[in-house]
Amino acid sequence: MNISALQKERAKYQPKLPKSLRQGAAKVVEGAKTESVADQKEIAALFPNTYGMPLLSFEPGDAAAESAPINVGVILSGGQAPGGHNVISGIFDGIKKINPESKLYGFLGGPGGLVDHKYMELTAEIIDEYRNTGGFDIIGSGRTKLEEEAHFDKGLEIAKDLNLNALVIIGGDDSNTNACVLAEYYAKINAGVQVIGCPKTIDGDLKNGMIETSFGFDTATKVYSELIGNIQRDANSAKKYWHFIKLMGRSASHIALECALKTQPNITLISEEVADKKQTLSEIVDYMAGIVAKRAENGDSFGVALIPEGLIEFIPEMKVLISELNDLLAEGSESEKEFRMLRKSHRNEWIESQLSKDSATVFKSLPSGIKTQLTLDRDPHGNVQVSLIETEKLLGEMVKTRLDAMKNTGHYVGKFGTQYHFFGYEGRCAAPSNFDADYCYSLGYTASVLVSAGKTGYMSSVRNTTAPADKWIAGGVPVTMMMNMEKRHGHMKPVIQKALVELEGAPYKYFVSKRGEWAYSTNFIYPGPIQYFGPTEVCDLTTETLKFEQNR
Repeated sequence: MNISALQKERAKYQPKLPKSLRQGAAKVVEGAKTESVADQKEIAALFPNTYGMPLLSFEPGDAAAESAPINVGVILSGGQAPGGHNVISGIFDGIKKINPESKLYGFLGGPGGLVDHKYMELTAEIIDEYRNTGGFDIIGSGRTKLEEEAHFDKGLEIAKDLNLNALVIIGGDDSNTNACVLAEYYAKINAGVQVIGCPKTIDGDLKNGMIETSFGFDTATKVYSELIGNIQRDANSAKKYWHFIKLMGRSASHIALECALKTQPNITLISEEVADKKQTLSEIVDYMAGIVAKRAENGDSFGVALIPEGLIEFIPEMKVLISELNDLLAEGSESEKEFRMLRKSHRNEWIESQLSKDSATVFKSLPSGIKTQLTLDRDPHGNVQVSLIETEKLLGEMVKTRLDAMKNTGHYVGKFGTQYHFFGYEGRCAAPSNFDADYCYSLGYTASVLVSAGKTGYMSSVRNTTAPADKWIAGGVPVTMMMNMEKRHGHMKPVIQKALVELEGAPYKYFVSKRGEWAYSTNFIYPGPIQYFGPTEVCDLTTETLKFEQNR
């Protein structure tokens, strides 16, 4: 295959491992018994075979004794994240160290490959092509949900055919929730197949005391921050545009906060703060317009604003509006049929007549393009596809309208030109940073040790990640420990609790202490591209979020 000069050099990179995984056979040490973060009785009842297991940590052990071969199946689930190939490389090297006859099988196209029995053996030749590369293309990914016993049984058929000891599922909160359900089912029927999870998502919302960060977050935020820095340099050069940048992160604002800490833009909206303060759309627009006007007074008719992808769902009035629209336009309902029969020019007026008074007022205030997105773009469940709503344009147009009104009263003197951006896919498959290359390889290697120790229902855990890699603490955390009960599609289900930005956390508090200064002055930081070669202090940087959280 044709590869770039960078790929050739990155292929030579040997990821760093915690000391416990480098010396001899890792010794598994059991810690305290665990319980779920909430709804303990309900979670315990649903997971009698995998609930309450202890935390695990590894210590350096004696020279490895000869062990039987271990066969493992691996699945990439959900959206891509930088470093997935290194997780697989870590699993491969780990099981080969246990016994050279061990085998690793990759299920193709995500969890659906397990159900449909589509797989390939991952040999050393294949693995070596993908070390330290971005993407999930080694076996592909998919969004099939492993939720039904029929799926579990089909998976067990191929697991038995391949003589698998374990499945390792690499995914986000939903994927690891399903992995835990699968582990419980296999334990209940004594299937003899273990299930281990690995924490993946660039959104950063799969984290807790034992999972300090999800893999891919470091690389993706560095990619986005490079792009933001480039735009900031352009804005400061041209001095004529406000750039509204939407960033991935539907359920939490970790990406926006991390990028703000890295680049110091003029405006950064944090969805969790909006929800906590119950801010209205009008209040958010007032806040943004006020900063634009103040900068214009100082002669700076330019700037940069960061907007989380999921912001619109955190605005209370918009959340109510979206809920009403979901009910009104539910697929197959009489109201949905009536809506479809109307001429397009009459639809918005009809929508307003069907909504509550408050929601009708909000809907009427929105730009026409956003109204269309709210009423026409639906997901398979009939709900508004929030990720497709161009929130950056919504805010840009509403700020412009507000500034026009301020100009008429003499409260605004500048010119307001806008440029819009959405950074999402640009960061999902980048070549992993040194941190993610090391972290992911350690997660995979940790999974191999958990399998060798006969564990199931655990997620790979690597902690103390602001320290040098040899001081990282590898181990396992029971997935049930992270769970609570939430309403999904009308039913209460056990799910891993999403980690939102903590408004009492050190990263957010530092941001709040600085955002006023960043708003009115031009204090942009230009991080530049990810560095793979050079001094440790340049190449092995961890996230600003972790530095603040661990007081480093």
